[in-house]
Amino acid sequence: MSVRVVVADDQELVRAGFSMILDAQPDIEVVAEAGDGEQAVAAVRAHGPDLLLLDIRMPVMDGIEAARIVCAESGCRVLMLTTFDLDDYVYDALRAGASGFLLKDVRRDDLIHAVRVVAAGESLLAPSVTTKLIAEFTARTVARPAVPPTERLGVLTAREQETLRMIARGLSNAEIAQAMVVSEHTVKTHVSNVLTKLGLRDRVQAVIAAYEGGLIVPGAG
Repeated sequence: MSVRVVVADDQELVRAGFSMILDAQPDIEVVAEAGDGEQAVAAVRAHGPDLLLLDIRMPVMDGIEAARIVCAESGCRVLMLTTFDLDDYVYDALRAGASGFLLKDVRRDDLIHAVRVVAAGESLLAPSVTTKLIAEFTARTVARPAVPPTERLGVLTAREQETLRMIARGLSNAEIAQAMVVSEHTVKTHVSNVLTKLGLRDRVQAVIAAYEGGLIVPGAG
């Protein structure tokens, strides 16, 4: 089954280039293109794609608002495009529900890999950058009152909280399994339970929940 994608970027050459690369893959189908945020939302509503490749900076409606609407209305996953790896907008994109982001000068193979990974339900952020990115994200939102762990995370078992803590520190399922001395299958079950109980879309959102819920302190090891 093909991954159905909508490509949204206000630069026609960039949009056409990404579409051509993705559509050439046997397991990826570009079902629509959009030149602004409003068109991106309309395309998702019309075509029901699996993934929206969306530029953060868009005319008419910016990418953040478009991502927020798409994530609220559908199960379509959002992969954001940005010019800078720590663009201020990245933090807003993650809060809006995006599953990760790519630099616009991404290599062809990395673009294809990213689409497949995010469409499969994983987050794009590599473990090596997850903690740094989310710590900076939370540091920028310190004015927002924190939710005590017992209120937000109290629905999780001790094992699930420990799993969430390790996710927030950037550990892979294999590394979590080794640390907890359990099978990867068990870890996958814990991760699934964490996402379901907290109503989260993916691991990126889980990391944010861990910081916001007080399970992990920004800057802590």
